[in-house]
Amino acid sequence: MSGEAAEVDRFLALVAAAQGRDNRLTSIQAGLLVAAELEIARDSRTFARMLGIAHSLVLRELNALAEREGVLQIVKRDLRTMRVYYTLPPGDET
Repeated sequence: MSGEAAEVDRFLALVAAAQGRDNRLTSIQAGLLVAAELEIARDSRTFARMLGIAHSLVLRELNALAEREGVLQIVKRDLRTMRVYYTLPPGDET
């Protein structure tokens, strides 16, 4: 297995584990949390490109997560690009 394939498998396993801990999470929401924890994506556009999914879907899921208390924090919005920057709350583990 190549290094990149192993990284993808690890990411998917962490997404599944996050969903196992909180069955309210969609796969995109769990992916956003894992990406933030691993520091591979901290904004909506990067995450959408990384997974090859529509930015609008990521924005919808990101906003739903932000509405839940203590799960994720939106730190900046770029109105021109619609990019949303986010972070995990201090001390949060996915």
